[in-house]
Amino acid sequence: MTGFERRVMVVGPGEARRYDAAEWRDAIVTVGRGTIDAEPAAGAPVRFVAGDVVALDGLALRAIANAGPQPAVLVAVRRSSAPGSWARTAGSSPRRGR
Repeated sequence: MTGFERRVMVVGPGEARRYDAAEWRDAIVTVGRGTIDAEPAAGAPVRFVAGDVVALDGLALRAIANAGPQPAVLVAVRRSSAPGSWARTAGSSPRRGR
């Protein structure tokens, strides 16, 4: 059976995080709490709210931002056999599931 890795990312109110494609490779992401704006390199941001499920892999984004008053929480899950490792990604909290 293939294992999975889970990563939880908290983006504070008014904070933006530079988009790094490697962080999202092969992951399914859910917004666990709050609101996240996916800011493209050009054009208007796309807003995701608690309960939304998205794939941020391979998008042409500039940043992931939280314009809301509360911390926003993203939970990403990917196969542990996926290329790269969240253990090497700054600010990550890798957790293995079964």
